[in-house]
Amino acid sequence: MNTAPTQAETLEEKRARLQEKSAEIIAIADTEANSALRCIHLLSVAGGATESTYTAIERRIVADQDTYGAYHLALLAQGTSDLPVDARQLITMVVEKGDNEQLLALLKNLPLPPVEPIKARILASNDGEAIGKMNAYLQINPEGYGSNINIASGQTDRIVPLSPGK
Repeated sequence: MNTAPTQAETLEEKRARLQEKSAEIIAIADTEANSALRCIHLLSVAGGATESTYTAIERRIVADQDTYGAYHLALLAQGTSDLPVDARQLITMVVEKGDNEQLLALLKNLPLPPVEPIKARILASNDGEAIGKMNAYLQINPEGYGSNINIASGQTDRIVPLSPGK
């Protein structure tokens, strides 16, 4: 007798596991302040989640005004077009409230970053090191195109998430 699971059973098991993990992540996001990064990590380890999981994480980020969570969820959302996340809202949060390291990471990791607002925030900080890093990056990339854009192929609207570099 063949006891190996069928493909449909395997898919059902995976779906059930993702539903269970999603419920755990939503519970954390709904009840624990400043838990967005933990939730994003759990989501990554699980290999996916339900739409409501992403929405719960976004709610947590907004409630906490968590620029670190906003940065990471924005990169996820930019890399996956069908996520129910408002990446523009998250990017705006980072641009308006993030630290210089986050601003530089946005500049480098989003193919089409909001260059002028980022420049203005970094310049206003009077942080010589951050200003130097920004100027060095913009000198070799004056248009501010992120590191993973392919203008020649016409894929100017696809944003691929990259790990923030130091």
